[in-house]
Amino acid sequence: MVFSVSTMASDSDTTTAGEAVVKKEVIGFAGADYWRMVKDGEKGYTTSGWPEHDVLISVPGQTWYILKEKWMSPLGALAIFGSLVMVTLAYVVIGPLKLSKPKTGRKIKRWSRIDRALHWSMAFTFLTLGFSGLTLVYGKHFIKPIVPTEIWGWVILAAKQYHNYMGPIFAILLLAVLVKWWRKSTFNKVDLEWFKKMGGMVGKHKGSHPSAGFSNGGEKVIFWLLIVFGFSIAASGFVLDFPIFDQTRRDMELSNLLHMLSALILICGFIFHIYIGLFGMEAGLDGMVTGDVDETWAREHHNLWFDEVKDLPENQPGYEPEKQDAGKSKPSLDS
Repeated sequence: MVFSVSTMASDSDTTTAGEAVVKKEVIGFAGADYWRMVKDGEKGYTTSGWPEHDVLISVPGQTWYILKEKWMSPLGALAIFGSLVMVTLAYVVIGPLKLSKPKTGRKIKRWSRIDRALHWSMAFTFLTLGFSGLTLVYGKHFIKPIVPTEIWGWVILAAKQYHNYMGPIFAILLLAVLVKWWRKSTFNKVDLEWFKKMGGMVGKHKGSHPSAGFSNGGEKVIFWLLIVFGFSIAASGFVLDFPIFDQTRRDMELSNLLHMLSALILICGFIFHIYIGLFGMEAGLDGMVTGDVDETWAREHHNLWFDEVKDLPENQPGYEPEKQDAGKSKPSLDS
């Protein structure tokens, strides 16, 4: 037993001595002053023309690291968790917003197939980018400790590759959303009254169903949040995805922080959007599933829009597009 302990001590001393020799040789090769300047971020000499290649260690980068790891990541997790808690409490304490009257069964056309395809494509892209991004930021805390190292390596690689390649698709869809729906999302005086009554969802105005056009004030806020912070995500993601335009480390660090902040704001905002669609409003999801909404829902939630479209042919009982097309006169081919 004494021999074993002595051997272990001897091996430890040898390792320590070896590390000391290596350290001494490295310092001796360049000199202590050289490494002190490197640590302080001093510029050196290089034949490369790339920005900042003459700086081996970027000292200001420590500020970015502290902001990201010590502030943004914990506060972001708290914001997401807090949003989930808030919608859960809203469901338990306030409950979903019910229709004041029974459904009539009469359907009102609200969304076209193109609208629905665009909505669900954006939803899928945003949610999967959100999950992959959260994996990159928080995966080391929740996934890495419980899976083998090899699996963790594949998980983080897949998340990174998916995030990088799907990001440009998100930007294209975002532009399409802006072009397709911005007219429906301009604010007006009706929205002020909607906000004063909190959309009829809480407080003394709950169940009052304030007036609204095609989009109410809350939907317009969600739309412009998506547009403003979505393009912020896209622009900062472009800088991070393609570091070939002379971006400096400061540019990359700032883009990284902006990317994280914008993404967290959208994630928290869409937690509430998803809650309203799935749980917070009776029949709130019907329009984006089938394209049609019940007459009662349209009258109570978007009465101004309902008054505009209720007499259109496609909103009349028994309307069949095929028969309407067949009944149209066709040009004669006889000479």
